[in-house]
Parts: sequence; C-alpha cells; structure tokens
Amino acid sequence: MSEPRWDRLLLNGTLATFAGDAPYGLIERGAMALHHGRIAWIGRMDALPGAPDALASAVESLDGALVTPGLIDCHTHLVFGGDRANEFELRLNGASYEEIARAGGGIASSVSATRAASDEQLFEQSLPRARALLADGVTTLEIKSGYGLDMDSERRMLRVARRLGRELGMSVRTSFLGLHALPPEYGDRRADYVTLVCDEMLPALAAEGLVDAVDAFCEGIGFSREETRRLFGRAKELGLPVKLHAEQLSDLGGAALVAEYGGLSADHLEHLSESGIQAMAVAGTVAVLLPGAFYALRETKLPPIEALRHHRVPMAIATDCNPGTSPLLSLRLAAGMACTLFRLTPEEALRGVTVNAARALGLSDRGTLEVGQRADLVVWNARRPAELCYWIGGGLARKVYVAGELASRRKPSRRSSSAS
Repeated sequence: MSEPRWDRLLLNGTLATFAGDAPYGLIERGAMALHHGRIAWIGRMDALPGAPDALASAVESLDGALVTPGLIDCHTHLVFGGDRANEFELRLNGASYEEIARAGGGIASSVSATRAASDEQLFEQSLPRARALLADGVTTLEIKSGYGLDMDSERRMLRVARRLGRELGMSVRTSFLGLHALPPEYGDRRADYVTLVCDEMLPALAAEGLVDAVDAFCEGIGFSREETRRLFGRAKELGLPVKLHAEQLSDLGGAALVAEYGGLSADHLEHLSESGIQAMAVAGTVAVLLPGAFYALRETKLPPIEALRHHRVPMAIATDCNPGTSPLLSLRLAAGMACTLFRLTPEEALRGVTVNAARALGLSDRGTLEVGQRADLVVWNARRPAELCYWIGGGLARKVYVAGELASRRKPSRRSSSAS
C-alpha cells in the first residue's frame, strides 16, 4: 500500500480563499490538503483525486465551517511597558491627543515605562497581548519598536518581538520606528537625534538582523517630511523597505513621500489628499486603515474610502495595538469597526486582514488559500464570511493553523521568526 500523499486533509469546509473572481473566492463543500507546512491541494470535495483516507495521514470533516487564511495584523506597537489608562480618562474629560503629548504624556509616557522594564518584564507584559491576537486568528504579526528611543531600549524591544514569535510559533515581522517621538534627553537637540537614528541606530540594528522594515511618524507632533526623507534614504541604502504613519492628524504629504520610495504602506490616512492617493496608486503602496485609533480618539474625519476605491489602492486593516490610542486586542473586531465606522464592505474588510495585509508587509506567501501558500488558516465557528465582521466580540476561532500545525500544539522554535 502506498504512503499517503498529504499530512492532513480538511473536508467539507466553506473556504473563503480570497483568490479567483468569486466573492470572497468562496468554495462551497471544499477540501484542502496540508503538507510540509504548505497548501498542497484545494478545491471542491467532488474533485478530490481519490478516497480521502488514502490521500492523507489525518482526515477531518469541518461540517461546513468557514475557513479563511490566517489573519495578518500588519500594524501594531505590541511590545511596551506599563499602560496609559489614565490618558484614556483624560481624553474623556476633554484633553486632546496633542495636549496630552505636549504635557509629557502620550508616547513619552510609554518610553519611560518601557525603558524602566527589564527584558523579562517586557516579554511577560507583551506575551498575553500576542496570545490574545493568536487566539483571535492572527498568524502573522507586525511589531514596531519606538517606545525605547535609545539604542539599548530599541534593541530590547525588537529582541522581545522576535522572542514572542519563537515562543508562540507565529510569524513576527519587525519595524524599526526610531523616529516615533523626540526623547526627553534630546529636547533641544532634535537634529542630533535624527542623526543618531539614521547613522547609528538603524545600521546597527539592521546588521543584527532585528529589522524587517523602517517606519516613522510623519506628523506635526512627530517628524517632518525632510527628517523622514533622510531616514528613508538610509533605509534604502541598507536595502530595507519603508512604511509610514501618515496623515493621521494633518496632511504633511507623508503618503506621497512613502510612495516616492516605493513604500509598503501608508497608515492611518484620515487627512489623506487626492494627490497622496494618486501617488500611492502608482507606487502600489497599501493604505492601512486603523479604526481602533479612530474609535479610541473619537475622531470624526473619515479616511477617503471612496477615493481609495476609485484609484484601486489596496486597503488593509490592522489593530494598531498600542497603550495610548488603540488598546485593541482583536483584529476581527478591527475588521468589524472598519465596516461600521469606515463603511467598508465585509469582503473589503476581510481582504484587508488577509491578502492586502500580507501585501502591506511585503509577503507573497500568505493571505490567500492557494496551492503553494503557507498553510496558515483559521477554522471558524461561523458559516458565512460576513459573520466575522457581524459579531461584535466573542471568540469565533475554532482552530488556528500556523504552517500546517495547530497553534495550540506548536512548540517554541529556536530559530528567528523573521524567517517564517
């Protein structure tokens, strides 16, 4: 008797592949084979090339349950010390984001708490947040630095991010966000800090293999276009892709700038202009929408969704998980918020946390259910894709597979998760 062809065969699923021309790329009464961490076969059950038990070592019926690609959270600040619940209360009592930041709160508050935390404390505080996202169906996670703002603390943040990936067996992509805020010790030496970030911190951390992409906060309370351009030029010299916090509070032309450098994404975008949209469309830069921050800050200016649609700019959705402006631990809830607050359709929102989110991280091997893709997938306690945006809260993920293995059974990997 010949050996089974595949490791695992999933039968009778409602497969939202996000490939092909059908809505959601839906395959009813579908089957999917997993082998060596990849999708080896996918299609309708009646097209299987043989009897299921002869094809795979393990065969499981899903009884019609919905299956999607593993979700991809392409914008988080998940590693940080402390919290900023006090600022949440201040905002509810009338203080603005800018007022809190200029009074020493905001990012500066998280910098102080992060610097004071040991490596182990940073890891232990961040691990439950990463676990919550994994349990919600996230199999690939981007984590930014930016709450250290000195060489040692930024390095520690990025190392903790890598360690989280190894511990949980999920993919973690890191973004160096040295130009996030001006650290207090450089209050009157702004140019010196930008030089430190561009000429010392970024090259050193990149040489250590801790940086997958380079980010910045281009905003009136952040960094200028000229300062951001200098950082992007250094990133280009080092062969690193760029992305940008752009047009959240005002229009400084950040989206056009990141597009000029062929950037992976421009994120936030409430104040995005028509010219910025056109530049993104030409460059193929993804628009990452962050409804959690919009909600937490009680913003009223919506991102220009219709114009993004018109110019066919791909839209991704992320949690923006951070201690101050988006303490959100559910990417599925972020997708639902994008529907309710930004008027995306459920299909647009779900593409935003799968295929378009993968693109926002420069990853082509995930985000769809197709032969050859990584076997990152979620089996849901749901029958239709729209349910994932319809239900507000609650745990809908039944099983999460990362590279073909159940997440609950994966053992911590000793190799760097950046290779995943």
